[in-house]
Amino acid sequence: MMPQTPTVRVCSHCDGFPVVHITTGSLSPDGQRDTLPAACPVCKGTGTRSASFVSPAEVSA
Repeated sequence: MMPQTPTVRVCSHCDGFPVVHITTGSLSPDGQRDTLPAACPVCKGTGTRSASFVSPAEVSA
């Protein structure tokens, strides 16, 4: 029997890409672009969701 790997619950809001960097449009003194990190507010930057999390799409009306 093959071992089973645990299933990872990917965050439905960020699709597993929890942190992005947004360019501010300005350059630092050494010529690099200034960026701001933005983390997913639902998973708080982990990219996964807990078993107890239910997205609005999963709730039947």
